[in-house]
Amino acid sequence: MLKSASPPAESVPPPAPQRGTLLVCDDEDGPRLSLRVVFKDDYNVLLASEGREAIELAQKNKIDVAVLDIRMGGMSGIEVLERLKFIDPHIEVVMMTAFETADTMRQALRLRACDYINKPFDLGSMRTAVANAMHRRSLAGEIQNSSEQLNQLLIELQNQKVEEQISRTRSDIYASIIHDINSPLAVISGYIQLMNERIGAANQLELADLQYIKENLKTITRQVTNCIGISRRYLGFLRRQTDATSVIGVNQLLNDLGELIRVHPSVQSNQFACQPLTQDVTVGINSTDLIQILLNLCTNAFQATPQPHHVTVSGQVLDAPLAPAQIQDGPSDRWLNVEGFDNHVPLLALSVQDTGPGIPLEILPKIFESYFTTKSARHGTGLGLSIVQRLVKSGRGLLHCHTEPGVGTTFTIYLPTLPKQ
Repeated sequence: MLKSASPPAESVPPPAPQRGTLLVCDDEDGPRLSLRVVFKDDYNVLLASEGREAIELAQKNKIDVAVLDIRMGGMSGIEVLERLKFIDPHIEVVMMTAFETADTMRQALRLRACDYINKPFDLGSMRTAVANAMHRRSLAGEIQNSSEQLNQLLIELQNQKVEEQISRTRSDIYASIIHDINSPLAVISGYIQLMNERIGAANQLELADLQYIKENLKTITRQVTNCIGISRRYLGFLRRQTDATSVIGVNQLLNDLGELIRVHPSVQSNQFACQPLTQDVTVGINSTDLIQILLNLCTNAFQATPQPHHVTVSGQVLDAPLAPAQIQDGPSDRWLNVEGFDNHVPLLALSVQDTGPGIPLEILPKIFESYFTTKSARHGTGLGLSIVQRLVKSGRGLLHCHTEPGVGTTFTIYLPTLPKQ
């Protein structure tokens, strides 16, 4: 059985093109009314007999083109032109007058009138002028619409870049975990090797050996705690959490740093000194973060050159804030986190100074970029200073690098201190 054919779908007529709106302002009835008759079939025509009325119509309606008489009672056509452009800079304006002067022409062109018609006007010339003005207005609207679409596309691309950056940041964090944990693991490995060398072949242990093992196990336990703290810190970052700040005296942290450095593989034949503060303070930064900052800076200082050199860690408490003129980048200086720095006294300034070859001045602006390194792939990941920068920012601190080729480099961290308990 044949099915009946479905009725053909009705064709939907395309939407009628939107009519433009034409504003005519003239204090003479004849020209004003004649223009309405001429253009009423082509555009929505609004009439105004004086300037204020024209401005009110423009405030209430979207005007595409305005035809203005220059000489009118009250506001002149030039004044109306200026006000209309203030309301909507895209309104196209055709000026007309029976008293054409070079000055009025210059004024009209300066205010971006698109055409100029003499009275009594020729209908053909007027039609052409208004049609051209409407076309210009239409093109301007299309350009504006395209610009808005382009801006939206740029926003979407930026959002995509942000998502990619978040993904890249997560990868950096995983690499940072491996990098940061490597230092305490190296210390643990060093202490175990020392214990093996001392007691590995012994048949029995003396009291001194037991005491030695006990002291080394304390250090190893502390490094295991550092590994746990590092992993928790980065996991907290991934989960958008903030670990509670552990309040420990800076001198205790410097003492811990000295023990870490003493058996660190990077020391080799270099000399190291860690000077305690004459006035102990606590700082508003996670203690594990501060240890990691100093350890990374010391490791970089040791690896600055294969030639034996000195690395010194020292600090002082500042009773005056840093002056803005002091915090300025220069050929030998680089400042990081100036905008996020909590410059309230008292401040702690911790410096890691080396007597190495210094940083080449052309490389100095790049040293805090992720994965940037001048070392071989086996000796550097390019993450150390990037991690330092991240941790200093999280502690609302300031990082200063000063280098002198052939003399050495000093990294100084400025941190806000906590009130005394």
